[in-house]
Amino acid sequence: MFEHELFLGALFFCIGIYAFIASRYMVKAFMWLELIFNADNVTFVASSNYLGIQQIKGEFFSGSVIVTGPIEVAIELAIVLAIYRNRKSIRIDEFDLLKRQQRQLNRNTFM
Repeated sequence: MFEHELFLGALFFCIGIYAFIASRYMVKAFMWLELIFNADNVTFVASSNYLGIQQIKGEFFSGSVIVTGPIEVAIELAIVLAIYRNRKSIRIDEFDLLKRQQRQLNRNTFM
């Protein structure tokens, strides 16, 4: 049974990584990032159950990830809203703000 739980956690993790890399919109990317965190939770709890009742470290780490989840979502939503207000888009492939700043710095630099 332990192997099945680890396989399920690894499957969720791989799906989350692939979808995170392939996603074009920030909101979807953050959703896939949460799937990656939940895959870690499955692995933590499975490992904790395998080690025995006296070892509750897996549940503790899973609980801390679940508790910090809404905080992460609030920060991610604030970032998405701030970018949308400035750019009128939330597509990841359209972000070139750092490239523009680098070009401006290169123009303003005296050699």
